[in-house]
Amino acid sequence: MFSVTHNIRQFEKAFHDLTRDETPRLVAMALNDTAYDGLDAVRVEMVSNFSSPVRWTLNAFMVWRADARTLQAKVMERPSVGSRHYLKVQMMGGARPRTGIEGALISRLKYGGHITAVTPAGGAKLDGSGNWSSGQRNQVMSGIKAQRDTTANTTERSRKRNAKRAQYFVPKPGSKLSPGVWQRDGDGLSKILHFTKSRPTYSKRVDFHAAAERKTLMVYERHLALRLSAALR
Repeated sequence: MFSVTHNIRQFEKAFHDLTRDETPRLVAMALNDTAYDGLDAVRVEMVSNFSSPVRWTLNAFMVWRADARTLQAKVMERPSVGSRHYLKVQMMGGARPRTGIEGALISRLKYGGHITAVTPAGGAKLDGSGNWSSGQRNQVMSGIKAQRDTTANTTERSRKRNAKRAQYFVPKPGSKLSPGVWQRDGDGLSKILHFTKSRPTYSKRVDFHAAAERKTLMVYERHLALRLSAALR
């Protein structure tokens, strides 16, 4: 013979305590789980649309975590991204903002023509991500005397001492050579950068908001159920 008893009152009290005290915290945890999935979806969107995106691109977004008081998690741009990140024009389309190189050339280069934008020409060396290589960039900026640190600029003495090294120059306005930065070496002339009077424009290429929203709507209920079931166990 055996008997069965119940502890329904104890269970009701525990469930009431969970509902009152623990549920906001568990919801916040589920929201954070969901937001991190949304961040992953944004990175997948980058990898799918860009060729070999660099770390600065992949880390342009972050999760602002929810807590039991706010109950709001966000996938958002890092504060360090600023207003000039090239992802903005990829998301919204339109003319891209001025780059750091453009600002440096406009402010430091002694040039009588007009520079609105700068784009790589056929002689530009690109890295694995399609960006202008830092090595050639430093050589060019030094050669045309546009370095921030003026002591790093090429002097006439060093130019004569290394006469066989490639020389960089900017043609004067009205020259037969098109506006930009040119390289002169033993093989002749090659163009490194174009100077343009209009800013490059882009069509909308990626939609990070839609990618994150699709993912978060798919996974939130599952994350909430997992957090609640773990607490009940």
